[in-house]
Amino acid sequence: MRRLISFSVLLFLKGLSALFYRYKIGWPANPIQWNNIKLIVFLNHTSLFEPIFLGFLPVSFLWRLSQHMAAPGADKTLNRPLVGTLYKLMSPGITSITRKRDDTWEQFIDSMAKDSIIVIAPEGRMKRKNGLDLDGNRMTVRGGVADLLAGLDKGQIVLAYSGGLHHVQVPGEGLPKIFKTLKLNIEVFEIAEYKQMFSEPIKTSAWKKQVLDDLQHRLETKVPV
Repeated sequence: MRRLISFSVLLFLKGLSALFYRYKIGWPANPIQWNNIKLIVFLNHTSLFEPIFLGFLPVSFLWRLSQHMAAPGADKTLNRPLVGTLYKLMSPGITSITRKRDDTWEQFIDSMAKDSIIVIAPEGRMKRKNGLDLDGNRMTVRGGVADLLAGLDKGQIVLAYSGGLHHVQVPGEGLPKIFKTLKLNIEVFEIAEYKQMFSEPIKTSAWKKQVLDDLQHRLETKVPV
């Protein structure tokens, strides 16, 4: 029943998004194997309305997500009465985490199954209109994504670079605008090959830093203009 509810919500959002928005997708040179995706890294997090990117995804992949998606969600977001409820209905596998040094991140790690499809926005907070986070800090990729990657051996990693949604809705500034073009660039790698791209031994702190430096560089250079 939970899967059917999740799939229905995902399908509804896909249809609604495809009706009101246009998509300009920079597809990867390597083909996406939709049945083999294990990790989706969404970069350039700018709005809570980013589920409207569902509009271009295949229905068959939404069916997989409805049962297998695992995602960390900020407790501040999931505690909101409307947005939080929608996110929970969309993904029964979403886990509430805090920004404090507590055990919520470990609880998310423990919640994952062998067939989970992990979706993460690794900056961990939204970029405001001035290009910084809510506290005025530079947007950077945080270490959790490297921890997730270190624990995966097979499947594909999808790096999705958002052009941003400030033209649709700026955080805290009212309802979203419709009939806009959403831009997204995509790269895809085999997880094992991506992990081997770095010179340091996998799972070491030096390797983790190389991964984060690479994702930060991609965040700053590969988002659509």
